[in-house]
Amino acid sequence: MCLLRVVLLALVVLSAATAPLGLGMRRAVGRGPLLQAAIRVGLIAIGFFSSLLVLTLLRDLGLLLFEALRQLGLSGSDATLSDAVERVSAQVVAATSVLVTAWGFLNARRTAAVRRVDVPIEGLRAGLDGFTIAQISDLHVGPTIKRRYVEAVVDAVNALDPDLVAVTGDLVDGGVQQLAPHTAPLARLASRHGTYFVTGNHEYYSGVAAWIAELDRLGMHVLMNEHVVVHHGGADLVVAGVTDYGAHHFHASHRSDPAAALQGAPRDAALRVLLAHQPRTAFEAERAGYDLQLSGHTHGGQFVPWTFLVRFWQPFTAGLHRLGRLWVYVSRGTGYWGPPKRLGAPSEITRLRLVPA
Repeated sequence: MCLLRVVLLALVVLSAATAPLGLGMRRAVGRGPLLQAAIRVGLIAIGFFSSLLVLTLLRDLGLLLFEALRQLGLSGSDATLSDAVERVSAQVVAATSVLVTAWGFLNARRTAAVRRVDVPIEGLRAGLDGFTIAQISDLHVGPTIKRRYVEAVVDAVNALDPDLVAVTGDLVDGGVQQLAPHTAPLARLASRHGTYFVTGNHEYYSGVAAWIAELDRLGMHVLMNEHVVVHHGGADLVVAGVTDYGAHHFHASHRSDPAAALQGAPRDAALRVLLAHQPRTAFEAERAGYDLQLSGHTHGGQFVPWTFLVRFWQPFTAGLHRLGRLWVYVSRGTGYWGPPKRLGAPSEITRLRLVPA
C-alpha cells in the first residue's frame, strides 16, 4: 500500500507539472518532438485531473453522508473506522482516476468505429432509396491526431463505398503549413458524388482562409452558405452547407445562413440536406425547409461527466433527433479535442442511409 501511495503521488505531481502545457497544444504543432511529447502528457494530465476532481467531489459527498450516519449512530461510532474510510477512499479515488484515464486514452486512440444509421424519409423517391452518406466530423488533426490516424479513417470511409462524403467541421487544430502532411490522405476520400466540407469553430482558430484553399486543393467541395444539386437515380438531391454558427465573430461576411444556402435550389428537389457544424443551427434549418441536417461539434460530451453537461448548451447531443419535419443527426466526432480521452461517448464514422418512412 505504501508503494501504491508513492506511485499515485508521483503521478499527481507529474500531472500537475505538465497539465499547463496542454493548454498550449496548438502551439506544439510542428515544434520539436520533446515539446510535443510534453504537451501530449499535459493533455493526458488534464483528462486525469478532470476525473480526479469529479471523483473527489463524489468521495467528499460520501464522507459527509458517512459522518452524518455515524453521528446518528447508524454506522458505528469508532473514530478509527472513520479514519480508515477517509484514508482508503482517497487512495481508491486516485487509483480509479488513473484507471479511468488509461481506459479513456485507449478508447480515444483506436480508430473510430463505423456507426450505421437509417434515416426514414416520408415520401422518399425510389431513386434515393438506400442513398448513403458517410459522415466524419471533429477529427481535430493536430498535436496528437496525425497522418496515421487520418489514413485509417479514410480507409474505413472508402470501405463503406458511400454515395457521398460529408465532413462537418473541426477538421484541424493548427495551421496549414504544419498540418498539410497529416491532412493529405483526405484527398483519397472516394464516393460517387464527391466530398463536401463545412467549417467548424476550430477552422477559425487555425486560419480559415488558408484551410479553405487547402481543402479545395485536396478535392473537397467547401460549402459556404451555398449548395450543390446531386443527380442520383433520376432524382435531385440538394446538398447545402453553412459556415459555423459563430463564424461571424471572426469574419462578418461568414455569418451562417441556412436560408441563403438554399437560394436558387430547385423547388421540386426530392430532398434537402444541410451540413452544419453545430446542432443549434437546426431551428433555422427547419424553418428554411430542410429535410435532414448533419452536425457534430458536441463530441457527445467526449467523456463523463461532460456527457451529461453538454446538453445544457446544445439542443441535441448525439444521435438522430426530430425537430418538426427536420431530421437532425449529431455525430459524436471522429477524433477528439484536448485530452485524448473517450469515456461514455465513443468516436464514430457514421454511415447514414436514406430509407422510406
